[in-house]
Amino acid sequence: MFKTILVPTDGSALSNKAIVAAIEFAKFSNGKIVTISVAEPYPFSPMAESTMAADPGTYEENMLALAQLHVQQVADAAKAAGVACETLTTQAFNPDEEICHAADKYHCDVIFMASHGRSGLSRLFLGSKTQRVLAHSTIPVLVLR
Repeated sequence: MFKTILVPTDGSALSNKAIVAAIEFAKFSNGKIVTISVAEPYPFSPMAESTMAADPGTYEENMLALAQLHVQQVADAAKAAGVACETLTTQAFNPDEEICHAADKYHCDVIFMASHGRSGLSRLFLGSKTQRVLAHSTIPVLVLR
């Protein structure tokens, strides 16, 4: 039975479906949730240095704050349901690698995740990232659409 469930979140509506399903499952199985949100580093390109419009430090701080908000929302929902929850935020260009690493580090039994997330500057991971998690995960992955 799955006792430790990893739930990646980017704050999207699809991500919220995975959160709800994971919390319900954890409550049913007397398990716990580990939630992760991966903040996107500043998309720095040496070729476009003269066209930088935003401060990279401020951008990354804002993305990390947003990631922390997303995991806190999961933690609050889990607490309301009486489910234990650990939170993790990290910053990486490859969220799929961070998700798989977290699954190993926290000894998760399953990953509940959305099929895709947001686009644009608020993108934290995409559908292709879900495919990469599926390809590289050593544990089952439940993909919600």
